[in-house]
Amino acid sequence: MESATPRQLVAELDRYIVGQHAAKRAVSIALRNRWRRQQVTGPLKDEITPKNILMIGPTGCGKTEIARRLAKLVKAPFVKVEASKFTEVGYVGRDVESMIRDLVEVAIKLVEAEYMVRVEDRGRVAAEERVLDRLLPEPTRAGYEEKVVDPNRAATREKLRKLLHEGHLDDREIEIEQSETKAPMFDMLQGAGLDQMGVNMKDAFGHLFPKKTKRRRVKVPEALEIMAREEGERLIDRDAVTQEALERAQQHGIIFLDEIDKVVGGGREGRGGPDVSREGVQRDLLPIVEGSTVNTKYGMVKTDHILFIAAGAFHMTKVNDLIPELQGRFPIRVELESLTQEDFVRILSEPENSLVRQYQALLATELVHLEFQPDGIRRLAALAFEVNERNENIGARRLHTVMERLLDKVSFEGPDLENKVVVVNEAFVDDSLMGIIQDRRLENYIL
Repeated sequence: MESATPRQLVAELDRYIVGQHAAKRAVSIALRNRWRRQQVTGPLKDEITPKNILMIGPTGCGKTEIARRLAKLVKAPFVKVEASKFTEVGYVGRDVESMIRDLVEVAIKLVEAEYMVRVEDRGRVAAEERVLDRLLPEPTRAGYEEKVVDPNRAATREKLRKLLHEGHLDDREIEIEQSETKAPMFDMLQGAGLDQMGVNMKDAFGHLFPKKTKRRRVKVPEALEIMAREEGERLIDRDAVTQEALERAQQHGIIFLDEIDKVVGGGREGRGGPDVSREGVQRDLLPIVEGSTVNTKYGMVKTDHILFIAAGAFHMTKVNDLIPELQGRFPIRVELESLTQEDFVRILSEPENSLVRQYQALLATELVHLEFQPDGIRRLAALAFEVNERNENIGARRLHTVMERLLDKVSFEGPDLENKVVVVNEAFVDDSLMGIIQDRRLENYIL
């Protein structure tokens, strides 16, 4: 999907997200423009910068899901941060540069996983040899360290290898040594200030403390997995991983900056909460979005070609309330639509990861067959939409609370049900939810 056309990207997004065609179109064009830039040669390539996107729409309408799903499709490093968590430089709290360090960490893990796949076969071969060494240790002369040559050892080892491949040794236990993952005590004392400088105390002083290992007895399949992972980590070129991850973060990274409207001065009357110079946060965000160099523990990262997708409801403020310089860095603005009752019906039934399919899969593990009738889905969507209208509109997230309440009894009694077929129709929905819907107090607290 890295070189997919905008039409293909939108088609992929349609498999998981209902509606919001304008937003899907905007992010797909932005991704395609990245690919186009990679094809440009000469000095002009560095001058072409991404056109950042500002999504405007109520909560629960799909802003985050569009960006996250797109990043997953193109295997791009992706982080989601809330602008309201940042504070102006000089205040206690997270510095805006930490989002770049988070992006690099994601890129490192992404590239590391790809490299592990490349060396997986070699790692498994090495792990298999280590397991066979445990199953058939080399004989030594009694009371001495001197090893004894056994002419039949090679044949015995091959027999064990065959039994291992056929699964006959899966119940055998062997002793392995495994590195302890517990962090040093001083890691707990690390403050936000060091994080902002890109310094990690464990990395800085970790070499002063010897690595501790512990002996465990595990079954052969688990030992194979542990040893294959260890061997794979030894085979990986760490410098190559770091270099590629930095390049990928710089050229293909996507940062989703949520709640951008919460750092706009004014508005939010009566909401309370700390107000630590929101305009100062905007000013700190500006150089990152414009293009600057951030120091991380893996090296310097330029933000010039990172794609920023900002999002906010802007129900108490306006986009024009952002400082003008920051507004200019988000030239593409997309307004997402509020979800309708018909959208709720589609969200429940159409996407490949729909809630209906998720609950069917969950209860199928208890041999319970959930059968959703069209009238049941329509009734469920209507009730969720009605609750949104009467209370706070939280968009599609309301479906989660309503669905959980709807299937509460089935989920609890699932293992003990005699009749394993549950038909969810309009009558079933009304029986399960109408008591709560009619009692406004219960509705406020439960749904």
